Amino acid sequence: MNGTRRLSRRGFLAVTGGMTVAAAGGGTLAATASGGREVSGGRLAGRAELPRPFTVPLPVPTVARPVRTTGGVDRYEVTQRVADVEILPGLRTPVWGYDGLFPGPTFVGRSGRKVLVTVRNELPVPTSTHLHGGVTPPDSDGYPTDIVIPEGWRHDPHGQGGPGGPGGPDGHGGQDSQGGHGGMKMSPDAWTISRQTKRYDYPLDQEAATLWYHDHRMDFSAPQVWRGLAGFFLVRDAVEENLPLPSGDRDIPLMICDRAFEEDGSFRYPALDPSLTGRPGVEDAYTQGVMGDVTLVNGAPWPELEVDAVRYRLRLLNASNARRYRLRLEPGAPMTQVAGDCGLLPRPQRLDTVTLAPAERAEMVIDFKQWKPGDTVTLVNTLEDGAMRNVLRFRVARRAKDPSHLPTRLRDLRPLSASDAVATRRFDFRMTATDGGHAWTINGHPFDTERYLASPRLGTVERWRFTSDFHHPVHLHLAHFQVEARNGRPPAAHEGGWKDTVDVRPYETVDVLARFHGYRGRYMLHCHNLEHEDMAMMANFRVV
Repeated sequence: MNGTRRLSRRGFLAVTGGMTVAAAGGGTLAATASGGREVSGGRLAGRAELPRPFTVPLPVPTVARPVRTTGGVDRYEVTQRVADVEILPGLRTPVWGYDGLFPGPTFVGRSGRKVLVTVRNELPVPTSTHLHGGVTPPDSDGYPTDIVIPEGWRHDPHGQGGPGGPGGPDGHGGQDSQGGHGGMKMSPDAWTISRQTKRYDYPLDQEAATLWYHDHRMDFSAPQVWRGLAGFFLVRDAVEENLPLPSGDRDIPLMICDRAFEEDGSFRYPALDPSLTGRPGVEDAYTQGVMGDVTLVNGAPWPELEVDAVRYRLRLLNASNARRYRLRLEPGAPMTQVAGDCGLLPRPQRLDTVTLAPAERAEMVIDFKQWKPGDTVTLVNTLEDGAMRNVLRFRVARRAKDPSHLPTRLRDLRPLSASDAVATRRFDFRMTATDGGHAWTINGHPFDTERYLASPRLGTVERWRFTSDFHHPVHLHLAHFQVEARNGRPPAAHEGGWKDTVDVRPYETVDVLARFHGYRGRYMLHCHNLEHEDMAMMANFRVV
């Protein structure tokens, strides 16, 4: 079956309207400034009346409770369903949430202790849940065609899908200028179907880290995550617990994302088929990625958090589809990074700013003792101006005792070196001319369920070199890596430790040393700009 996104000429011009075409005939792009701001997606204006910033309190996501614990295994059940919630004051927003929540419940596991999560799908569309940063068996990894279909959904891999009628679960890719499909190859037997429920097996053979889970359905990850299908998954271990870092109510996960809203409060998203049951894709102006006009933190617009004048540990996650954040405190004060995507850094890093591309995480400690009660401190995104510059405001309420402190060393971590790599592979992320259009590709290929771009051996380390034409946050399933170099120079200070996603900027070459640990089988790498992902910027690798 053919089915990858190809952009029409009109769509290609929409993508390149804010950028420079740098190679004739090659579809190569470079982001340029737009009013002094980076271009990493199309800006979608909402229609709802928006609240003034810092008038809504920050919510903290609910912590999931196991339904039972037997044989040292924690078992959870969660239901994906539609629910009406208040996001903008006075309006109701239908969300697609795990247990009807946005963000979904926070799962807390322990390193080496198995977690089983049974997901029940009561939404009107199929889903696939991916534990981002998890070292998981391939059948629990959330591969895009490993789907859970709701009751009444009929599956025909050769056609379109819908509840109660003939057809497949979705439309395998995107449209060319005539509305047809082309580029990606999808065999009819590519689908793995679970009816109504699926059990995901998470052995958690990994160190303490801030992970997250989200939808990964073929062709429709972007709109389904936009509607709410995302949440935190925290892994703890003895090393972390023995550190004197802020804990309890002073250890707060912060899911930062952007959205746009219709006048009635519903999410606004430029899907070609708002039902998400037929034709996939977005309107031409948003094929570079979708960015909204409201910043949400834990599902609340520009919220405020009351804090004591003590240290807090903030687990920052960029859960946006396409937007990047360069976060800073105002008035100016340093933050201390203690962890990245996949766990603790070797030692704390004192930073004035931290940049997060989509899917990246950073755990920051902020010491509010430097301000007095009544002061306010604002976390801002310096890549934006106006209302979108604001993210979250802290209001210092009172003095309090603080048993925490920052140790000089956090963990032992052996840096990987060039001598560890048994192979070097290159992966080029860019828009490529195809027959009748353009596509977001890796090594010139749109996604093909049967093509493998690499076959690393279990237990080995390889150097993977990423090049790009645009902002492409590159994510590897299963494999954790260390960033070796950017354009031959050392990586940024906040990129230390183990990672699973790296920000590859226009015309950069980023080298990572990836460790293939855990399981043999089929996994993926892809761009975590979710619109690019849905438009076929994915590839398989097989651990052998």
